[in-house]
Amino acid sequence: MAASGRDDEKAGEDISSVMGFSGFGKKARTFDLEAIFEQTRRTAIERSQRVLGEFCGAFEKQHDDSSDSEIIGPPVPPGLTAQAAAAADDDDDELVGPPLPPGYIGSTADDDDTDDDDNDTVEDDDDPVKKIPDTHEITLQHGTKTVSALGLDPSGARLVTGGYDYDVKFWDFAGMDAALQAFRSLQPCECHQIRSLQYSITGDVILVVAGNSQAKVLDRDGFQVLECVKGDQYIVDMANTKGHTAMLNSGCWHPKIKEEFLTCSNDGTVRTWDLNSEKKHKSVFKPRSLQGKRVTPTCCTYSRDGKLIAAGCQDGTIQIWDRNLSVHTKFHCRQAHTPGSDTSCLTFSYDGTTLASRGGDDTLKTWDIRSFKKPLKVATGLTTYFPMTDCCFSPDDKLLVTGTSVKREEGNGKLVFFDRESFRKVYEIEVASASVVRCLWHPKLNQIMVGTGNGLAKVYYDPVKSQRGAKLCVVKNKRKEKQAETLTQDYIITRECQRATHTHTHTHTPFAPSTLSPPHLHGLLVPSPHPNLHTTPFSFTSPITVNTMKDNLQHSQ
Repeated sequence: MAASGRDDEKAGEDISSVMGFSGFGKKARTFDLEAIFEQTRRTAIERSQRVLGEFCGAFEKQHDDSSDSEIIGPPVPPGLTAQAAAAADDDDDELVGPPLPPGYIGSTADDDDTDDDDNDTVEDDDDPVKKIPDTHEITLQHGTKTVSALGLDPSGARLVTGGYDYDVKFWDFAGMDAALQAFRSLQPCECHQIRSLQYSITGDVILVVAGNSQAKVLDRDGFQVLECVKGDQYIVDMANTKGHTAMLNSGCWHPKIKEEFLTCSNDGTVRTWDLNSEKKHKSVFKPRSLQGKRVTPTCCTYSRDGKLIAAGCQDGTIQIWDRNLSVHTKFHCRQAHTPGSDTSCLTFSYDGTTLASRGGDDTLKTWDIRSFKKPLKVATGLTTYFPMTDCCFSPDDKLLVTGTSVKREEGNGKLVFFDRESFRKVYEIEVASASVVRCLWHPKLNQIMVGTGNGLAKVYYDPVKSQRGAKLCVVKNKRKEKQAETLTQDYIITRECQRATHTHTHTHTPFAPSTLSPPHLHGLLVPSPHPNLHTTPFSFTSPITVNTMKDNLQHSQ
């Protein structure tokens, strides 16, 4: 059997060799991968070396050809070659004038100028003072008394002002011309001074806080939308009343919820309200002194995220609550300002970490709410005579702005700018010969609105850095007033003419002729009133009556 198998294999090999194929069945091919990889690597190295050598050779040949082609013409003499080389060196140095002293290093003015320009550009971008828009200003005449409230809608289209004269005026920048006239004026709270005005976050309604106990909400055109309910003043616990029972001091809108707003009053409470519910407050916060007694909040505000409510009180404390927990304060500073003074303003920075307070003790302070025991920075000597003197942050959060007060005819009120980090006074603007009460720096317009103690509202802007706002109205010409023109004919009546026309006895003493007519008309017959009518020297008649009198006069003569 084995012999027959070997015979079959031999016969198969003979047949395959004769037919020209390797075998009758399929057989898998085998590959040596390591050998193939090694062969490929060697081939790639050889190809790279060959290409690099060809490139280097071509480059050297091209360089030699260009060097040879630079010299055209006969060869240069040896002496002239040295002179040409020296002249080339002189041209490269570009020195004009006498030789420089030994040891002097050449100037690099061009490089320095370029570097200085770049540095100046960077410094201008970093310097917050350069961003203050104060190159131009417009003045809006609100009245003759203190402008105690300012409000600007989020888009910057409309400004609303309120004052001690009980008036609230609406100004439309896009609708005004160079005459700068308000398009509406009203007294929403009758004979109560306006304490605060603020647009909601949507800009469709305005919160009006006056000297009474009921805040009002108006729409953009000045029509009333809501009036808060008045509380029962005979209830001892103010948390059980539906509203405030004493004069309001301040108010503001929630920065996130468009229907919620905040008010504080002399009844010792801070209350939140819902625009859709006018019958009762939403929640009430009661600030307390160190002894647990009632204190009066003079200003209030929300944090930037709306989670905290802060109030400055007459005992010099600043108390902050969680909006959802009205029982106990979350942060409490007992000696923020001098006890007995009115803290006129509280405002949070745009990053939400710093609180600025304007005190009635002529100070401006900043606080870190995460470490609320002592102030970060303090500025003194900022006189204030008003319980609503403002302070605000710049749009880039690098500056802090407030106003100063002056007595009548004793100087100018100023708008003072402080650096937030160093609290150094970096800039100031003399506004007017009156106190600066309100100030507002709009982040979208980049314009500063100021309310003064003499009834003016000023808007500071820069045509390059500011947007819209006051720029829209200053370019419009004043509208021409339409005047009705009438032609009248006057008649001069003399005493001689009256005696010639009738003998009617007057019950009054006539004036002298010199006081009634020019001298050249004395003695002339001038048309007089009808003899049957009781007249005076200043009476006038119609043309028909004049013709009748002329006929009677001719007949009598």
